[in-house]
Amino acid sequence: MVREGYIFGCMIVNNTRFRVRYAETDQMGYVYYGNYAAFFEVGRVELLRDLGTSYKSLEDEGVMLPVRDFTTRYFRPAKYDQEIFLETRLEEMPGSRITFHYTLKSAEDEVLTTAVITLVFVDMKTQRPMKIPESLAKLMQPHFG
Repeated sequence: MVREGYIFGCMIVNNTRFRVRYAETDQMGYVYYGNYAAFFEVGRVELLRDLGTSYKSLEDEGVMLPVRDFTTRYFRPAKYDQEIFLETRLEEMPGSRITFHYTLKSAEDEVLTTAVITLVFVDMKTQRPMKIPESLAKLMQPHFG
C-alpha cells in the first residue's frame, strides 16, 4: 500500500494505492461488496494520520467514531490482483459528525466505486454524541478557514 496526502483550499485529501488480494474477492474474482468498507476505513485512517493524529489517539482521549450513514455506488467491479487507487476527502469542517467522501479508481483512472460515510463523535464515558475533540479541531481548522 502506498499513500499520499495533501491539504489544499477547503479540503483535505488522502490518496492510497493498493492491490486487491485474493481473500478480498468472491468466486468471480471481483471484490466482495462487504470488503469495500474495509478499503474506506484505510482511507479514513490514513487521512487522519496525514493530519498528525490517529484513531488510537482519539480513543485514548475517550472518543469513539461509530458509523451513522454509509452510502456506496458501484460502477465497475474491482478485481483480484488489480491495482486500485482510493481518494479520501474531507470537504467540510466537522461539528459533531465527520463526513468522508471516497472515490475508488482503477489504474486506468476509471471510477469503480464512490461512497460517502458519516461518523459521529461519541464520548466513551457517557455514550453520548459530542462535538469534534479540540485536538482534532485544531489540526483541521486551518484548512477550512
